[in-house]
Amino acid sequence: MLLRGMFHEASNAISANRLRTLLTMLGMVIGVGAVVLMISIGQGAQFAVKQSIDSIGSNLFIVMSGGATTGGVRTGMGNAPTLTLADAAAIRELPGIVAVAPLHMGAAQIVYGAQNWNTSVYGSTPDFHEVRSWPVASGVSFTDSDLRSASRVALIGQSVAENLFPNEDPVGKTLRIRQSPYQILGVLAAKGQSPDGQDQDDSVMIPITTAQRKLFGSPFPGTVRFVGVKAESAEAMPKLEADINALLAQRHRIREGQENDFTVKNLSDIVEIAVETTRVMSLLLGAIASISLIVGGIGIMNIMLVSVTERTREIGIRMAIGAREQDVLMQFLLEAILISAVGCLIGLVLGIGGAMAANMLAGVPVVISGGTVLIAFGVAAATGIFFGFYPARKAARLDPIEALRYQ
Repeated sequence: MLLRGMFHEASNAISANRLRTLLTMLGMVIGVGAVVLMISIGQGAQFAVKQSIDSIGSNLFIVMSGGATTGGVRTGMGNAPTLTLADAAAIRELPGIVAVAPLHMGAAQIVYGAQNWNTSVYGSTPDFHEVRSWPVASGVSFTDSDLRSASRVALIGQSVAENLFPNEDPVGKTLRIRQSPYQILGVLAAKGQSPDGQDQDDSVMIPITTAQRKLFGSPFPGTVRFVGVKAESAEAMPKLEADINALLAQRHRIREGQENDFTVKNLSDIVEIAVETTRVMSLLLGAIASISLIVGGIGIMNIMLVSVTERTREIGIRMAIGAREQDVLMQFLLEAILISAVGCLIGLVLGIGGAMAANMLAGVPVVISGGTVLIAFGVAAATGIFFGFYPARKAARLDPIEALRYQ
């Protein structure tokens, strides 16, 4: 009952100066709205980065062939013929490996009827579905039999299907790659963009033997540029990385102290670095926006000090008729909390609305979580208590006699 009466008194005191109260709340409104908006955008960016990286595949290693040196000029990794199909088969025998997919790739112009399109063509094995977590959306994949016979069959990505077959089902149709016919067995599921911004769906997949023998050719038969390796779990990856390095060093007869002619990249490490980077950026955005909350808190303190001065005689009368220090303290503290809470609610609505508007109008990825709302509300309430305590304590410690004499 006492608390209800105090709440009623606090509401009346706030309503008595509506414009001043509104201006005081403005700092909290801007602060909370900015915090919710910035954290939502930061978490959205973090989610988008993780989703983009996950589209490559989980628990994944990429083994790259070495670089070549010509005329004193050293090229990057993947340009020397140091990895072979036999290396990929040997890696597959290591314990803890789920699937291995060697890759031989290049760009080519593909034609269907009057339509043509330039795209990336990848030669691989049926295991690439498992390695890349990339299923067939319609139709079927090529088989080990197609691999052994170097069949001219293909799987196409969604972007290729949309550009060459806008109004028909491509499964069973025949397209031409560098003037050679390839039967389309299926269409791959949509993957979206890779972390480097490339359209993963703008691709064609064919058996690796077909790519090596009939499409791109190779001066070194059996060599590949990359090998994708999928581990059975994230926990097994550190040991598997060491095992793959040791196996390939042994197979390539690399002596101790000699530089490896291959590179093993652990994509889980890249995922962790990217997610951690976006998480730090999200916290930084939230911290910058939180400065507005401090400004809003200072505004609450300022107005509450003015209110204590204006209501000095009122405080004296309250104490003269029996109000205790803690009652006066609670009364003014409740007013500060009420201003802060109402400003926080308005700020939450504006922050969530701003985040949704940014998503719909500008396509900015946002994640609005209950945790973000609770954090913003909790910080706002704590700001009200912190900055409202000093004025409330000052009011509670007024001498009743001096307060009554105050003009």
